[in-house]
Amino acid sequence: MTIRTLLVDDEKLAIQGLQLRLEPFEDVEIIGTCQNGREAIRAIKTQKPDLVFLDIQMPGFDGFSVVQGVMEIDPPLFVFVTAFQEHAIRAFEANAVNYLMKPVDEDKLADTVERVRQRLAEKKSTEEAEKLKSVLSEVAPEAAETLAGEDGEAASRFEKLINIKDRGQIFRVEVETIEHIEAAGDYMCIYTGDNSLILRETMKDLERRLDPRKFQRVHRSTIVNLDQVRQVKPHTNGECFLVLDSGAEVKVSRSYRDVVARFVH
Repeated sequence: MTIRTLLVDDEKLAIQGLQLRLEPFEDVEIIGTCQNGREAIRAIKTQKPDLVFLDIQMPGFDGFSVVQGVMEIDPPLFVFVTAFQEHAIRAFEANAVNYLMKPVDEDKLADTVERVRQRLAEKKSTEEAEKLKSVLSEVAPEAAETLAGEDGEAASRFEKLINIKDRGQIFRVEVETIEHIEAAGDYMCIYTGDNSLILRETMKDLERRLDPRKFQRVHRSTIVNLDQVRQVKPHTNGECFLVLDSGAEVKVSRSYRDVVARFVH
């Protein structure tokens, strides 16, 4: 799969440098470059790239304005490239695949390209599934109903209620109210925003009972309910914090940072 890529930066040297760093990636095809936001919006709408490397600070329309300007179409994936760390939070909020600091580090660029490949593969799989369902609904409606039923069965495999024996009492906890879970040996601390309970179970066994579309490991000892995340706060060394509905902050370690990309997708 070729990744059709557009580079946007008001500095020619920055574009040239990024072109050189992208040369080793044989599946990345640079289809054009732009030096301001208005050019970028036109190019995105006409050329329909898969990926845009986008500088944030540009005269006139900045990078965030470019993203806003193409929301009425099926937008490409965006990677923000900038010299200013303070834009990191807005980059996550704008649904960026990643946020790269200038000068671009080659290892971080390689990690970013791999994320892009995964996101495009997921998007293609979803589109293919929808096309299949559409065709089946016309030529074989019974098969389409079966396919829809299998999706429902997959969701029903996971727990909706968990019984927790704690302090001599049994609590029936609705899974959707669980905010995050922290491991302490063979015990799990279950946080529901206004309460915390102790469950004797391993992290591995508990993960099997929870829907991975909602509950994701963000640290070797922490699981988070993504539905209860309200803010992403980038931190140093590729780490970040998730701010939950209760106001609690949970650290995302570097090895699990792809979870944030999945969350903002």
